[in-house]
Amino acid sequence: MISDRTGVMIVISSPSGVGKTTLVKLLAKRNKNFEISISNTTRIPRKNEIEGKDYYFINEEKFNDLIKTKSFYEYARVFNNLYGTLKAPVIKNLSQGKDVLFDIDWQGSKQIKRLKLKNKLISIFILPPNIKTLRDRLSNRDMKDKLILQERMSQFNRDVLHWKEYDHVVINDDLKKCYQAVMSIINCEKKGKKFLFDQNKIKEKISELIS
Repeated sequence: MISDRTGVMIVISSPSGVGKTTLVKLLAKRNKNFEISISNTTRIPRKNEIEGKDYYFINEEKFNDLIKTKSFYEYARVFNNLYGTLKAPVIKNLSQGKDVLFDIDWQGSKQIKRLKLKNKLISIFILPPNIKTLRDRLSNRDMKDKLILQERMSQFNRDVLHWKEYDHVVINDDLKKCYQAVMSIINCEKKGKKFLFDQNKIKEKISELIS
C-alpha cells in the first residue's frame, strides 16, 4: 500500500500524434490530486498553446544553462527541439502528496527510471488504434508539409518499439475508454496490486502498426 503522504510519479508516453497530451490533460482535469509536470522546450508554440500551461517556451541558450546546473530530471532532443523536466516543481508537488503526471517520450522515461527515485513510478505507453488514425491526427496539426508528416511517420516506427520498456500499454482507440483503462492501472498500482495486460495482443497490434 502506498502512503497517502507521498506522491506517485505517472509517466505517460507515446509516439507523436497518438494523443498522450490530450489524455494527460483529461487525467489532471478529472482528478484534483493530479498535477502535470510542465516541460521546458525550445520548440515554437503551436496555435492555442499557452506559456506556463502547456510548456515553458525558452531558447536553447537558457535550456543549456539549465542542463549545466543539473536542473532537469530528464531532457531529450525530439524533432530538433529540446524538451526537459525541471526537478524543483516535481519535488514540491510530490512532497505535498500530489501525484505527478509526466507527458514525456521514451528517452525521458528511461532517464527518470535510471534515477531510481524513492517515489513509486508507474509508466504507461499509449498506442494508436491504427495507422490511418495516426496520420489523420498528425495531419490536423497544421503539418501541411508532406516531408514533416513523413518524418513523424518514420519516427513512429522507431519510437513504437520502446513499448516493452513500460509497465503497461494502452490502445487509444477511444479517449473515454483509454482514460478509464489508465485510471484502472493507476488505482491498482497505488493499492500495491499489479494490473496485467495482454502482451500477445499488444505484440499483434505493434506488428500491424509497423507492417
